[in-house]
Amino acid sequence: MAQKVSVIIPNFNGKELLANNLPNVVKNCAGCEIIVVDDASNDESVQFLKRRFKNIKIVENKKNLGFAKAVNIGAQYAKGDYLLLLNTDVSPRAGFLQKALSHFEKKKTNNIFAVGLCDVSHENGITVQRGRGAAKLIKGFLVHSAAPIRAGETFWVSGGSGLFNRCKFLELGGFDPAFAPFYWEDIDLSYRAQKSGLICIFEPQSQVDHYHMQGSIRKSKSDFYIKTVSYKNQFLFFWKNIDDYFLTLLHFLWQPYHFAKALLNLDLPFFVGFLWATVKIPSLIINSSLITPARGEARQRRHHSSLSDREVLKKYEGQ
Repeated sequence: MAQKVSVIIPNFNGKELLANNLPNVVKNCAGCEIIVVDDASNDESVQFLKRRFKNIKIVENKKNLGFAKAVNIGAQYAKGDYLLLLNTDVSPRAGFLQKALSHFEKKKTNNIFAVGLCDVSHENGITVQRGRGAAKLIKGFLVHSAAPIRAGETFWVSGGSGLFNRCKFLELGGFDPAFAPFYWEDIDLSYRAQKSGLICIFEPQSQVDHYHMQGSIRKSKSDFYIKTVSYKNQFLFFWKNIDDYFLTLLHFLWQPYHFAKALLNLDLPFFVGFLWATVKIPSLIINSSLITPARGEARQRRHHSSLSDREVLKKYEGQ
């Protein structure tokens, strides 16, 4: 499996999480290439890895670049045919990988872009299965939601627990850093893949334990900041990806309603997120021009098999 799968784990000050979860990654990803991309941690994560996990490849960023760029760097270093993206707060269960890999191996050539894993999420003393997503347009915004936990297509594959075709990941340019520092970059990439004719699948039998509340975002960022980032990236996702004229018109016609609602609810993160998104428009344009398929196969697929916004969203109606 060494030439098949490269495990990419972005890390920022996650020494304790690595100590807890990396042993299960090593155990349950036997034979895989494992790469930890350290995003300029200051908690001795690198020293710990070098001391305890000598067979793991460590990529050290000189400065903090954020989740999207860290993953993209790991993908460039990877040698496997597939990228298994795992957060530091994720611990894979025994046998999880074989079932996910089988989706890519059913045909010699297929249009599977990525396989989402079943997150057994540990939240406040209870466990909830997550990992399959749906989305729809509501009052001019794309709103994503959880979908029933069963095998089938998923609106996005999580960048924290998903298996991706490396070649197609690179062809699409990987995660867009315009969504930094976090959230929506995996939704954006999955959506771009689907519009180019590729498929995202959810596999409920490929299970990982996900300790969300221990992750670096929840531990280091305030609720206000997290909500602001979410609003910012919700705006950016629409502005970047939706090119249907009617849906775009609806988006702007609904804006007075959303602004009035945020004002009445004193929802300051909404206004801060909107201003932050407008500031990011130049970098969004630059990044979008860079993350386009570079190979002939991808260009040909995009030309002959591309889907419209409505065609992609229609697949998730009723979920």
